[in-house]
Amino acid sequence: MGNLVKLDFVALDITGNSYLTWVLDTKIHLEAGNLRDTIREENSSSSQDWVKAMIFNRRHLDEGLKNEYLTVEDPLAIWKTLTNKYNHQTTVILPRAHSEWTHLRIQDFKSVGKYNSVLFRITSQMKLCGDTITEEDMLEKTFSTFHTSNVLLQQQYRTRSFTEYNQLISVHLVVEQNNELLMKNHQSRPTGSAPFPEVSVASLEVNPTSSSGDNHK
Repeated sequence: MGNLVKLDFVALDITGNSYLTWVLDTKIHLEAGNLRDTIREENSSSSQDWVKAMIFNRRHLDEGLKNEYLTVEDPLAIWKTLTNKYNHQTTVILPRAHSEWTHLRIQDFKSVGKYNSVLFRITSQMKLCGDTITEEDMLEKTFSTFHTSNVLLQQQYRTRSFTEYNQLISVHLVVEQNNELLMKNHQSRPTGSAPFPEVSVASLEVNPTSSSGDNHK
């Protein structure tokens, strides 16, 4: 049977691909449980805290890693071992994230939501690797990669002097939704086409008295 215990976050797999997010999640949860000292040098954590930290850490390792470090009972020791084993991920992920950031353009996406999702994925990876992406960076990336057909809109946005990326993207989402609504209304009845003729309710009514009289003529 699989592990029936619900995990707080995704377990670290043996490939180490999720190492950077695993490190962040682990630190946050250990801090919340007052166990962060167990993975710090020269800590004075109690043996009970060590056990709690080891139980938590092992729960968030896949089976291969659990077996590999089966005899390790010190949370600091396993933390340092995993750091030495997987910290090289930074040298792999950061150059890839830089490349994606360089080529990211809002004009290449069909919706603002999809662009926003990719932008935050890239910037989060860069931040996990210690590379800071500012609000100004995200604003300029978006402004400078608008499609040429939206130059006027881009200029209007710039004049609003946004200081936060979320402010810009919220306004842009509203504009996109309004444009979609206009397109749907236009497609339902294109400009210049005649509306459907209204059918008079009276013309659909049948006079039962008249009809009955005609049948008995």
